[in-house]
Amino acid sequence: MAGNSWRGMNWITHAAVGAALAEIMLAKRMGNRALGWGALLGIAPDGLDALTGLFLSTSAKLASADAASHSLLLLLILTLALPRWLVQLWRHGKVTRRQAGGLVAAVGAARLLIDSLALPGVQLLWPLPAPRVAFGLLGAGDVCFALPLVVMLLSLVWLRGGKKEQAKRRRRWWWGVGASGGYLALAVLAKSAASAGFAADLARRGTVFERRMESPTPWNLLLWRGLVDRGDEVWVGYRSVFEWHSTPLRWTVYPRNRQAFAKVADTREAKRVANYADGWWIARSNKSGVWLADLRSGEYRLWGERKGMVDSRLKRAWQLELEAPGDPLRPLIPEPKNGGQMTRRLLQRTLGERDAWEAIPRLAGVPGALPELLRVEE
Repeated sequence: MAGNSWRGMNWITHAAVGAALAEIMLAKRMGNRALGWGALLGIAPDGLDALTGLFLSTSAKLASADAASHSLLLLLILTLALPRWLVQLWRHGKVTRRQAGGLVAAVGAARLLIDSLALPGVQLLWPLPAPRVAFGLLGAGDVCFALPLVVMLLSLVWLRGGKKEQAKRRRRWWWGVGASGGYLALAVLAKSAASAGFAADLARRGTVFERRMESPTPWNLLLWRGLVDRGDEVWVGYRSVFEWHSTPLRWTVYPRNRQAFAKVADTREAKRVANYADGWWIARSNKSGVWLADLRSGEYRLWGERKGMVDSRLKRAWQLELEAPGDPLRPLIPEPKNGGQMTRRLLQRTLGERDAWEAIPRLAGVPGALPELLRVEE
């Protein structure tokens, strides 16, 4: 599924949060069985997405990603429909319908909140044509947020139901939830600092723009990636929380290329890509059709193809071939050839070593096209 591809390991977070909520709400009645049921409730919509995705086209997956399964409507339906069935399954724990319904509602609401913290966000008001809710606080599938919960839950499995064990369970629960909550608080502070830095740089330049956004680099709250929508072009820049607001940024300019998009603008596939990308798309024509990409997704960088240059391959891109048999929209998933090098350079850039990350930028990965030299604003 598009949403799952984007979010990576987010099912771990869903399972951990579901189990943590079940622990505090039902563990006294159900013991460790509550952990398993909470985890199952947390990941059930992910399984539903994966199952339905087997029968959908690429563009249909984009249209449905984090929509119905992440909507308030589905949450309401599940909260009303599941408790009667769950009470029968949990009858040995003497769980009431109200308690079962409370757990379903709590786990579902937590899922919506968690997935709204990262991109591409959730379509809470589905099926209404409302914009997605996305705060851009956490990276896709940020395991660092879930790790304290996972460690806490694993430690609870070995505890039983005595009074001393119950006290230990409660202390460990608060430790895990507190650590994850602290990580989220750090994300809020880091985003605030990064956003203020991006805003200061644009104000100093007198740059006119329509909108902007920021999101963290993978598993890293210290280095943020900013996007600025200037209509016919999108600026992309990086800022570390360790940098002063007076430190000038280096922006890479991606021409949007509306002429290429216009060739397929009336197709269902192009409309769904543009909607999924929330307007942060770029397009390029090639021999086979039109290449489309979502700039919010981040990029893989490759140094050394040509001296003094760095090639960027966007993580979320598609090739649209209207004359192709079968599904006309084909996802293009780049494989990082230098993951270790990129991680090392990301760390160096976080610590302020700009030369380790920056170079003369080129857009790579467009099928049948040579890398495109990109403009830089410094």
